[in-house]
This record gives sequence, structure tokens and C-alpha cells, in this order.
Amino acid sequence: MIAPTYRAVLCDVRTDQVLDVLPVTDVSFDDYIGKIGSASATIPLPNRAIAARARAAVEPGRTALWIERGREIWWGGILWTANLTSNNRGFLALQVQAGGWASYLDHRAVLDTQLAEQVDQFDIVRGLIDYSASLPGGDIGIEADREQLSGVKRDRVFRRYDVPRIRELIDQLAAVEGGFEWRIASFRDPNTGRRIKELQLGSPVIRTGASDIILDHPGPITSYGWPVDATVQANTWQSRGASDNRNQTKESLPLMSEPLVDDDMLKAGWPRLDGTSDYSTITEQQTLDAHARADLAAALHPQTIPEVTVALDRTPLSPALLGATIRVRIRDLWWAEGLDRRYRVVGLAISPALRGRPETARLFLEAA
Repeated sequence: MIAPTYRAVLCDVRTDQVLDVLPVTDVSFDDYIGKIGSASATIPLPNRAIAARARAAVEPGRTALWIERGREIWWGGILWTANLTSNNRGFLALQVQAGGWASYLDHRAVLDTQLAEQVDQFDIVRGLIDYSASLPGGDIGIEADREQLSGVKRDRVFRRYDVPRIRELIDQLAAVEGGFEWRIASFRDPNTGRRIKELQLGSPVIRTGASDIILDHPGPITSYGWPVDATVQANTWQSRGASDNRNQTKESLPLMSEPLVDDDMLKAGWPRLDGTSDYSTITEQQTLDAHARADLAAALHPQTIPEVTVALDRTPLSPALLGATIRVRIRDLWWAEGLDRRYRVVGLAISPALRGRPETARLFLEAA
């Protein structure tokens, strides 16, 4: 079986105009729900002409990187770093690293106070991205479904004095009680062939696909990891908000949430495990309490994120699998009775075929 070809399409971040298309080696990339994906690749520079093309096209912070597998887009983001290397034989290569489109929102701040009163939380997210795009040079072409709503309305004030980063604000909004998931997906429009970067929102989670994909071990699953971790577990919680600096004659004290304790776990014999969190821009007691409740709910029984590695020559998969439900069946010494459970795919890392190594996809899972 012929291994699929990967190539880098380098474009201007703001206009998406193609600057060049170059072959790449040592490609690896990942994408997640709730976390920014990344990509790395090496552009070989075998001659002066290719070196000149790469030098003209690669400008970290200004160049977009789309990774194509065959004719399909499998990843997209902004190229942030490049490293020119020369080995002891004089061969040159350009190593590049990029972050998914959401990484751009780490570089954008709220410089004008934004106010939302009883606004659907999805509209708040779209409003923040619209604000980002409205400033000179700030539009990188993120598209969104304007009709989709979560049914949950929020009151929020994002103050310019805090100069908060836009991605941080969206993550905080998503993490509150009754929150949502979000990501910026990359794909090609099947009708026009246009490259798309699209904001995806899901309440409470993002779900895709209509039917389960069955993966077996032994079988298409070549290896797996099943972590159990109590280091982030907690059965009490208190969150800290913004400090009150209005009265300069008194000590500045932060807003504190109501202390929360899960009595059932303590009665069951668990030791007390204290958890805390900081929300330095939150000034409303109700909002801070909602964050604390959501944080405790997540910390009581932290979700393990199993991962399975799948050989793509046995089971064709793609990054479109994010948010889809799969059925994992394992039978080995540990799962002697057999594991048969459904999971949602929340992360995916691709490793192309290399020097006899098959092309694989590592799937990160969450209980469905």
C-alpha cells in the first residue's frame, strides 16, 4: 500500500492567499477539543531555489500553515517558530512549528470594555471573536454558524483595564457551570474547494457523526494507555475572584466563593482533599460561585483520558473524527472479561508513515 503524501500549503494569515506549496518530512500534528492543537514539520532545502522559496514564504506570526494529506486538509493553524538547521554534511532544513487557529486568540486582548446582559453564551463567544476581527489587522477569517444557540444566557463584563486575552475569556466562559465546548476546525469546502477555519460550539459538548466506529484490540488498535490519576482530585473547593480596590483606606481583599464540601465522599472514608482556583477578573459573587461548583464537579471524579493507537492502513480515520463516538473492545490479561465501552474522541494525534513505521492515529478518549 502506497503511503499518502503530506505537503505544506503556506498562506498569508490575513488573506489566506497561497504563498507557496512545499514538500515536508517528519510531519506530526494533533488537534483537540478544549485544547490548542499543534503541528511540526521539516522543510528540506536541497538547493538554492527551494531555499529561496521557503525563505520568502515562511515568516513566523504572519504565515498560515495548512497540512494536506493527499487532497484533503487535515490540519490548519499559524506558524509561530522556524529553525534553520545544517548538519555535519552541509544539508539544510527548516524546522517549523505551528499552533491551531485558537492560538491566535492568545495574542489578542480586550482593549475596549465589552458588556453582555442576558446574552446566549454562544453569542458572547461570537461577539468576542467579532470584536477581535473588527480591529485593524485583526480579521483572520474565522467563520461561525450565527444561528446556533446554547439556550444558556449569561451576564458578563470584560473590562479593558484587565486587558484579558480573548482565548482565556472564552475558556473561562466555557468552564462555568452549564458551559460548553469550542474549537476552530480546519477543512476544505466540498463544493467550492475553499479552505475553511470554522468556530465549532457544542453545549454541553461537541458531538459529530451518526454511527459508532468499532475499534478492537487485538485488531486495528495496536497499543493503548489507560491512566488513573488522583493528583488533581478534590472533595472540597473554594474559588477566589477579583480584589476590591475601591476603598484605598482598607485592606484589599479578594472576592471568595462559598466554601463547598462533598460530605458523601468524606463519610465514605475519603481523606479531605482541598481544591482552589483563581479568577482574577471575576467581580460578581454569583458568577464566581458557579465557577466553584463547576470546578468541584470536575475534581470529584476527574475523567481519565485513555488513548488508543490505531493503524490507519487497517481502519481509515481522519481529523473529522473529533467529537464522534467510537466503540472500544479490548480483551487481554487486564481486561480478561473483555472491555466493551463507548467513548467520545476528544483529541487526535497523527504520525505519518516514516522509515518502515506505519501511519498511525493516536485517539484521546472520554467516556461517552
